[in-house]
Amino acid sequence: AGEMMMDQEHCLESLPLSQNSFRELWESVAAPLISTIPTVAEPSETWAVPGQMNMLLMNEQILTDGFDENLFELPPEMSTKDGVTPPSSTVPVTTDYPGEYDFQLRFQISGTAKSVTSTYSELLNKLYCQLAKTSPVEVVVSKEPPAGAVLRATAVYKKTEHVAEVVRRCPHHQNEDAAEHRSHLIRVEGSQRAQYFEDQHTKRQSVTVPYEPPQLGSEITTILLSFMCNSSCMGGMNRRPILTILTLETPEGVVLGRRCFEVRVCACPGRDRKTEEQNSAKTQNGTKQIKKRKSVPVPDAPSVKKSKSASSAEEEDKDVFVLHVRGRERYEMLKKINDGLELLDKESKSKTKTSVKHEVPLPSSGKRLLQRGERSDSD
Repeated sequence: AGEMMMDQEHCLESLPLSQNSFRELWESVAAPLISTIPTVAEPSETWAVPGQMNMLLMNEQILTDGFDENLFELPPEMSTKDGVTPPSSTVPVTTDYPGEYDFQLRFQISGTAKSVTSTYSELLNKLYCQLAKTSPVEVVVSKEPPAGAVLRATAVYKKTEHVAEVVRRCPHHQNEDAAEHRSHLIRVEGSQRAQYFEDQHTKRQSVTVPYEPPQLGSEITTILLSFMCNSSCMGGMNRRPILTILTLETPEGVVLGRRCFEVRVCACPGRDRKTEEQNSAKTQNGTKQIKKRKSVPVPDAPSVKKSKSASSAEEEDKDVFVLHVRGRERYEMLKKINDGLELLDKESKSKTKTSVKHEVPLPSSGKRLLQRGERSDSD
């Protein structure tokens, strides 16, 4: 017990000395001003800093040197891509190109009956089809394309003044559709591997489907296309003719073959095909007739006036004059007037002849003509 008391007394005596020595040590340290302290202290050589600590210090150094705004931006070639990108040409080529694989298209033979939903005119190279009805298109190649080849369908306007505009569905049909690709005019039916694209530069839309080799015993591959707007839709095609470009491409987007055909989406494909084929034949024959008509000399107006002044009224009726009329309706109207006048002339001539034939000679003087039902004085 005596020894323990002596140890406690010794500790109490040494404690103040240790506190005084620590205070003196703290006061002896010269603390620099805060403004003079560097933002990042350089690590001393005696410290063993781990690898993670070195990374943190390097990042802090980068932040103090200046922040690069383009640090988190991806370069153009690293932008995300969904599959194969469509061709980005401003004006797509619409000329046929069979290429190395002799790329050809065929359409099923169908007449011009009112019941057909799709019919193709070889004379006009034009497909007539109904809205949202399937149109089979047969693909023929001379040899097997490379693995992964795809068929791409793109719609463009036919006329030069409209070719720069993108072919889209009208707002009415878009709002009625719930599909993701509801703005696309052309769809591929019967395939779950169809992909729909919109070029980021030209905004042109297209649909692709993998090329499938012909089945056993066949030489053709059939794809099913549907057109989701009428050609007369306001806000869409608006009666502007369109072309469908069907291309055979590699997985990288290299064109191996190209075929183009015109498309008209209407309510009665058979009737419209028949009408347009007849009009095409008439225009070809009409150009020849117009040339013949131009070769006929037209009498001058002064000469007609001279003949009128010189000839009598009877001679004027016998003269025949040529009148050129512009427009079918005006021609029909004038023709009816002329036919009516001719009919009146014939009736007037026939009346004069009959009146002369049935004319009864008048009796001599002093006698009265007996009327029907009247008795004579002798009776």
